[in-house]
Amino acid sequence: MTDEFYMQLALDKAWQYQGLTYPNPAVGAVVTFNGKILSIEAHQRSGTSHAEVLALLRAYETLSKKSVEFDVLDADKAHTFLLSLPPKFFSQCTIYVTLEPCAHQGKTPSCASLIHALALDRVVIGVKDPVEGHNGGIQKLDNASVGILEEECQALIEPFIVWQKRAFVLFKLAQTSNGRIGADDNNGYLSSQSSLKHVHQLREVCDILLIGGNTVRVDRPTLDCRFIQGKAPDIKIYTQKDDFDREIPLFSIEDRRVESVNTLDFLDEPSFILVEGGEGMLNALKEKIDWLLIYQTPKLSTNNLIYNTTMNLEFLHQAKKDVDLMIWSRQIGN
Repeated sequence: MTDEFYMQLALDKAWQYQGLTYPNPAVGAVVTFNGKILSIEAHQRSGTSHAEVLALLRAYETLSKKSVEFDVLDADKAHTFLLSLPPKFFSQCTIYVTLEPCAHQGKTPSCASLIHALALDRVVIGVKDPVEGHNGGIQKLDNASVGILEEECQALIEPFIVWQKRAFVLFKLAQTSNGRIGADDNNGYLSSQSSLKHVHQLREVCDILLIGGNTVRVDRPTLDCRFIQGKAPDIKIYTQKDDFDREIPLFSIEDRRVESVNTLDFLDEPSFILVEGGEGMLNALKEKIDWLLIYQTPKLSTNNLIYNTTMNLEFLHQAKKDVDLMIWSRQIGN
């Protein structure tokens, strides 16, 4: 197997948590021993163990045939445990990581310092960390090589790069295989339960869920995170006419802010903005959208609602969510 093969495994794993690690980047890692895969892991949530740490813990379990007896997402405990292992435990192992291991001590200890102390045989890195103050991990490593699937690894961290300086705007849409965005039946959902849960996970971590006025007037939504029992996101309603019924569920959830805005100036601030809406919202935000997340369900529908617009997209990654096809894409040629 090639370095590219193992790095692709790390990339695919990282994409499972794209956006969910905000404000951290999505990162994947693979540990091998003489070409045998010991672990494939990814960073899952800000403030918890990074991809490299999770992969090393899983590799330890594979090699030792023992289970760790603490929460692997507890970064401090994880680092302490790994540093307590015999000095040459990982000496014949290679770690593949999509992003340069962090050099700094933040919410979690430095991964670069940990990997250096564990003295792995090789460290293969997809792309250097572009953020000043986060980089420098490579300088701590004596046996690192950089640039494997670099373009793909760069695409993976594009949201992280963008939200350092302004809002990263992700437009979520769901549609049938013939491009319809309305349901034929009465349950109101096009997407599978797995897709719905994923949307709620994104809602929980975003700074703002941005919607249009017609969504409020016509759909009278709740827009919470009930499928994961999470905290409902704060809402901004982009509208020129604040004429909403404040008695609908949207406005009745505790510990959430709902605000009407008639400008998009707030997109100048570093943040993660999730957008949900129809054709009007897509066209209104067309110049502001960075990526689109498409959930395509294997259905044909006679519903008349569609996204009647023109956009050129590049597909970045696709995966299954139950029966649905989930496609991460970005605008090109604008």
